[in-house]
Amino acid sequence: MSRLLSYTATEFDESMRLDALLAERGCYPSRSASAKAIYEGCVFVNGQVKPKKHQVSSGDLIVYELPDTQQIATLLGEHIPLDIRYEDDDLIVLSKQKGLVCHPSADHESGTLVNALIYHCGADHLCNVQGEDDRLGIVHRLDQDTTGLMLAAKSDTAGLVLMEAIKDRLVDRRYLALVHGIITQDTGMIDAPLARSEKDRKRMAVRECPSSRDAITTFKVLERFDAGPHDDGYTLIDCKLFTGRTHQIRVHMEFTKHPLVGEQVYTASMPRSVSAQLGLDRQFLHSFMLTFDHPLTGEELHFVDDLPQDLAHILKELAPRSIGRTPAGDEIFATIRSNQ
Repeated sequence: MSRLLSYTATEFDESMRLDALLAERGCYPSRSASAKAIYEGCVFVNGQVKPKKHQVSSGDLIVYELPDTQQIATLLGEHIPLDIRYEDDDLIVLSKQKGLVCHPSADHESGTLVNALIYHCGADHLCNVQGEDDRLGIVHRLDQDTTGLMLAAKSDTAGLVLMEAIKDRLVDRRYLALVHGIITQDTGMIDAPLARSEKDRKRMAVRECPSSRDAITTFKVLERFDAGPHDDGYTLIDCKLFTGRTHQIRVHMEFTKHPLVGEQVYTASMPRSVSAQLGLDRQFLHSFMLTFDHPLTGEELHFVDDLPQDLAHILKELAPRSIGRTPAGDEIFATIRSNQ
């Protein structure tokens, strides 16, 4: 016996290979399993059998067959330490550690923030407004190796309000980023649409295409560091997100030829010298400030988070090369010190 399920492709799926999409969206446990199902005629796109290399279009109705014995794994709570900065009956503000994935995927079936939240709160006490058990409590995300402040929702009401507030740009999210090169202007705005890369579906890219979504990042320079024998210098910036696209800051900064120090994916503009990465094996990106109105009481909540040890160490090592902090830099670091 088997059962038929369906999935409607979205704009984010545009031009993906059929076998890759089925695996990435969790329809089958792996890409090889997806390819096998396609080969055996268990997958239909708009009522027709297509090869595994078929490129999906937005709006395609994909019907796929699963044997009754293939059950969706029940998510379990896991005792993963959480650095909680605020909690009430409706929401949690936490500082995410590096290496923690926000929710389960084909590559990370456990050990995620969702597993930690289930252990801490119980699955019945986390919002599920997205209708997917593997997104319990999640209203926005940070990349696996991006650290710092983020929100989780416990009640559905809070989750809906917070997601709408993020969509309407009412949640002020600020990031500290160290980038390659010296940015001469003190402020800037990057308004460049993002879509999946044509060459690598796991990457995002600045593109003008039907699946592109608007993406706006502004930044202020906080401190500049002089060039060394193996690098072009560095700039510490405060980035503000006006949209929340996948890898937005990382892609935008690479697009401006000032990629993040430690970046492992968006590296086209990286200096060739390995030493220019300052020993980092993850991007220098930290969510250090979060301001929003409480979804039920309306009270303004404001949180500041200092750099984790590995990133703070980099700035300490660069200190002798500082060209000087800007007024914005003096203000930010005074704010961080006052909240310690």
